[in-house]
Amino acid sequence: MKRLILIRHSKSNWDDSDVDDYNRSLSKRGARDANFMSELLAKKIDKPDLIITSPATRAVKTAEFFADAFDIDDEKIISDIGIYERGSKYIIQLLKDLDNSIQSVMIIGHNPDITTLSNYLSGEYYDNIPTTGIIGIDFSIQSWSDLESKQGKLLLYETPKKYSKKSK
Repeated sequence: MKRLILIRHSKSNWDDSDVDDYNRSLSKRGARDANFMSELLAKKIDKPDLIITSPATRAVKTAEFFADAFDIDDEKIISDIGIYERGSKYIIQLLKDLDNSIQSVMIIGHNPDITTLSNYLSGEYYDNIPTTGIIGIDFSIQSWSDLESKQGKLLLYETPKKYSKKSK
């Protein structure tokens, strides 16, 4: 069995109009949500073998919260520009190319790709995965190369809004 955890980066800071999209960091709310959701997820699932994140600042900062919550070593965190630049088809190929010793992987990226991947792989339909939204999908496959559309079984869907009174 293989497990995929898809996470949309936390809410970014739009206060400084001089900062480009790639370099926008997290807002205060984004940092608070990332902290809360990472701790929540660490109580619900086993530690992933690997985190692959977009190198955009807001995604990297989100990944840091999840890596801390799961106590994941730095060498198990990979930054891949394709997650930022190339879209959901690229991410599917990235998953298919994973070494089969990896049983569980966390991808931290952007919309519309996180929503598109969630819908494509789980067969569920989500209009929009919100910032710091988490989708967990299990696959009854032995090899990542066997990953196909609608093959996954939804493990969890968590959003900060579901816990908004608790995370403030």
